[in-house]
Amino acid sequence: MKGITKRWVINTFGVILLILLVLLIAFSMVVQSLYYNGIKQTLSGRSGELTGIFGYSTGFMETARQYVESFPDKELMELVVINSNGVPVINSTGFTPDREQYMPDYQEALDNENHCADWCGRLNSGEKVMSLTRVVTDNDGQPLGAIRYIVSLEEADRKIFVAISFVCLAGILIMFFIFISSTYFLRSIVRPVREIGDTARKIARGDFNARINKFYDDEIGDLCDTINYMAGELGTADKMKNEFISSVSHELRTPLTAIKGWAETMQMDGFNDKRTLEKGIGIIIKETERLGGIVEEVLDFSRIQQDRMVLIMDRVDILAELDESIYMQKERASKENKHIIYEAPEMLPPVIGDRNRLRQVFINIIDNALKYSSSDGVVNITVENIADKIIITIADNGCGIAAADLPKVKQKFYKANQTVRGSGIGLAVADEIVKLHRGELDIDSTEGVGTTVSITIPVIPENPAKESETA
Repeated sequence: MKGITKRWVINTFGVILLILLVLLIAFSMVVQSLYYNGIKQTLSGRSGELTGIFGYSTGFMETARQYVESFPDKELMELVVINSNGVPVINSTGFTPDREQYMPDYQEALDNENHCADWCGRLNSGEKVMSLTRVVTDNDGQPLGAIRYIVSLEEADRKIFVAISFVCLAGILIMFFIFISSTYFLRSIVRPVREIGDTARKIARGDFNARINKFYDDEIGDLCDTINYMAGELGTADKMKNEFISSVSHELRTPLTAIKGWAETMQMDGFNDKRTLEKGIGIIIKETERLGGIVEEVLDFSRIQQDRMVLIMDRVDILAELDESIYMQKERASKENKHIIYEAPEMLPPVIGDRNRLRQVFINIIDNALKYSSSDGVVNITVENIADKIIITIADNGCGIAAADLPKVKQKFYKANQTVRGSGIGLAVADEIVKLHRGELDIDSTEGVGTTVSITIPVIPENPAKESETA
């Protein structure tokens, strides 16, 4: 017995048991008090008769003998007549009174103002009794003798025992039903928790297909749903990670293959074609730049994941950076028979940003627009200044993004189209860079129609001193 079950037994079952024990003790004391007080009141009522009986008599012993002989409740209680010397002389049972019997109630009655006292104890015979003694005095207050009433408590104790036993039995039944119901309740918690633990260990070992059976539609059921959802998300993330590794490996292998191939070609004996040499060197330089770009993209992603990306913030002419980004992509668009349409506005207010990172975002978005556009495709780029924000919109008429993929395209490693080159982290990096500029990157797309990406960057406020110069 361990875990939740042990804690429940100690904390709950133990507390309930303690409460029942306290109630049982209190009940026992109350029942005993009720029985004993009832007997005491009966004895007190009987002793009250003595005032009228002995008030008009002249001989105590004669009157006491007559009282004992005519006493109607001899079967219920025993009467003992005590003389003025404190010696028992008459017993209602007909036997000689036990003169060795300890009588503390008689001694106490002699000292009391009301000349009456009671006592609970055991007789010399071992029987448990309650006694009450009333001292009879003359007109001067001198004791003439006493009448002692004695009632056996054996029957009262037996009734008290029966009542307490009944209550104990009821308590045992209550504890039994509590134990049965609680055991069922605990099993309804422990069994799912154990299965959750087993499934969690499977997930930790990489089994993302492991699922928990939902037992109940409550908090435990919600936890099962959450863990099942987590397993699904981890499985998806693991799949995307593997695809990312595969994609990056392919992206790295392609330029490396080209570089190695041309390097081996130029190393061959007898190779002296100047034009081919220049072409090979150009390809090597181009593929090296491409390789460096892939590595830098991965490093950027790592910096973002570890919150280590540092931006060099300054006043930036965002039009100049956008113009340069478009210029860098125009030659590629021309070679692929694609068109970039862009009309620059005359002037825009400056923004606070990192010019290199902003240019990286623009290049990435324009590169994606060209990548997913077919031959003769068109990429429209517009810039607006609305409400102290610059909004750059890059729209293409390419293949578009499926509605199911659209909410996930900015997630790390996610690629909606596996047939197109790319690592799957470019948009995630671009989105983080825009967020670091306190901007927004929004994507709207319709499959088969095209995609529109909006980049919103706040302009420098009227009081630029409030802006942070570094991030």
